[in-house]
Amino acid sequence: MKKYRAAIIGLGRMGSTIDEEVVGYPAIALPYSAAGACRASERLELVAGADLDPEKRRAFTERWGVGAVYADYREMIRQEAPDLVAICTRAENHAELAIGVAEAGGVSMVFLEKAMACSMREADAILQAYQPRGIAFNTGVLRRFDTRYHQMRQRLVQGEVGELRAAVHHAASSLMHGHIHSVDTIMYLLGDPRALRVRGELRGEAVAKDNRFDKDPQAVYQIQFEGGIEAWTVPVGHWDFEVWGAKGMLKGLNNGMDWVERLPAAAGRHTIYPEQSFQNVAPYSATLYAFDDLVRAHEEQQPALGNVEVTHHATEICLAVAQSHLEGGKWIDLPLQNRDLYVWHV
Repeated sequence: MKKYRAAIIGLGRMGSTIDEEVVGYPAIALPYSAAGACRASERLELVAGADLDPEKRRAFTERWGVGAVYADYREMIRQEAPDLVAICTRAENHAELAIGVAEAGGVSMVFLEKAMACSMREADAILQAYQPRGIAFNTGVLRRFDTRYHQMRQRLVQGEVGELRAAVHHAASSLMHGHIHSVDTIMYLLGDPRALRVRGELRGEAVAKDNRFDKDPQAVYQIQFEGGIEAWTVPVGHWDFEVWGAKGMLKGLNNGMDWVERLPAAAGRHTIYPEQSFQNVAPYSATLYAFDDLVRAHEEQQPALGNVEVTHHATEICLAVAQSHLEGGKWIDLPLQNRDLYVWHV
């Protein structure tokens, strides 16, 4: 079985140390960091890292025993020839780094931390860099790679709740750092339909100057997908997702730890939908799944589960929420016309 060389750009939290923060939290299966996932994978060998901060390079070497660390990621790619590169920096750097990695040549798989970009102008540039090169691409929207949500998706595909009608997310969240997760998860559970139009509201002190938000705002949204399916977020709850069909509903509660179904107990004028728990699959590292999915996609020459086109569309939905807010909460038809609207986020 071939092993592929992996390298990481950004040797801080998601790149190296985040497992210490989430250890003991039952909703997250370790490893969670990019370095931890590389080490856990049977298909990857962690060979190098890059970061501008010398202290982070030193700490990375001590933690993972990887001596090949660089200040310049381009030099790392030239010297170490990685097959897979994980970009784990702030989103303001994602477009420059993602495009730079693609243009460097030789890299066949890329994991880009979420969100993909801070504007659609940047997201468009990433899409244009990756589509013709056939580089396998996933992002850090990790519920898409969580096998518990795969189980829910499979039940929906099998028609357990009938023809899909609507999805609802429950949790207060920022727009680009948080709702990129909720939007992407809803898309995945519904089978990745195309969104036709979006409207939303930014909450709190959300102020744009020169077409730019310098702080990632809290947000709520409504999405209309093709096929008549609608989706909403409600700013309360604990990362709960429910999907309604013509026959009933499936719901993940407490950030994927608990699962319930509501199916009709009696037909007729007064149909009731009693709620009962169901056993879902055991947690499995979503980061590891995302990395191994890149290997699968590369070897099979097939799109990865969170491929660049899907990621581009989820990013556009989120930025359309901000555009809707700027236009007084009106519906925004996609594609978004304002490609330069920028929302900074970590």
